Amino acid sequence: MKLAFLFPGQGAQKVGMGRALAEAHPEARAVFEAADRALGFALTELCWNGPAEELKKSMHTQPALLAHGVAAWRLLDGAGLKPAFVAGHSLGEYTAAVAAGAIGFEDAIRLVRRRGELMYEAGLERPGAMAAILGLDTAAVEAACADAASAGVVRAANLNAPGQVVISGEVAAVERACELARERGARRAIRLEVSGAFHSPLMDSAAAGLSEALGRVTLRDAACPIIANVSAAPVRRTEEIRDALERQLLGAVRWEESMRRLVAEGATFVELGTGTVLRGLLRSIDREAVCHNVDDPESLEATRSALATPVGPPRGDA
Repeated sequence: MKLAFLFPGQGAQKVGMGRALAEAHPEARAVFEAADRALGFALTELCWNGPAEELKKSMHTQPALLAHGVAAWRLLDGAGLKPAFVAGHSLGEYTAAVAAGAIGFEDAIRLVRRRGELMYEAGLERPGAMAAILGLDTAAVEAACADAASAGVVRAANLNAPGQVVISGEVAAVERACELARERGARRAIRLEVSGAFHSPLMDSAAAGLSEALGRVTLRDAACPIIANVSAAPVRRTEEIRDALERQLLGAVRWEESMRRLVAEGATFVELGTGTVLRGLLRSIDREAVCHNVDDPESLEATRSALATPVGPPRGDA
């Protein structure tokens, strides 16, 4: 069985994330405790008790999602379940790199904290917006963005699934592209609650800082291929991984194409971390694809059972 481990990005976060898993399994709790030590503040408290307004700030969201994803992955890894491929949506690509052995957890948690700060600051410097366009194909969305260019910068940022494309850019341009998309048959055009225009040129001011931060951490060749957001192609060597992580800050997330590549490989999918957003996207891409998830003790048990791995009783103060 070829397993493909998937890791979610911003938008999946919620107050309480990871708590049940950590209370049931000491290995998961240890990940959150290590995150608190590495960052020098109680990320765990924010994950489990909020407030939601603080948790959704990118400098908090990104390490929170990485911690939950790594906690879920370590429980599968400890059971002997190893991925043939890994992929992550935007921020999730960093979690994928941890699961592939390309970066240590403590380095990664500090790195994504810095990435989140840089993106938040870029959003303040050049305010922008993002919107999900539903029910219109990618070419039509890209045409709407091109025709809205007179109002400012706007790009297709997340090519998620058939009929689901997220656009990103300056506020007026995003609003104009949404109007054009509706006129051309989009079922819905929904503004997203984000602190900046991610995966667009409005993140330019964050790029140098991210490159510098990446240069300070130790990267290694990956133990399995990482399907890179910007190319939808596998990367494994250190410099390929570094380049992919740098480029995805400004480049589009080619998620649909990435998933189709893994479907063609015959992969069985497991989404690890908060929520089931990626499972939902996968159903839209290929209804025949098999996808499990690990978010809490119940989904962990169900996934281990489905993958024929024995489950021991929960440990710790559940």
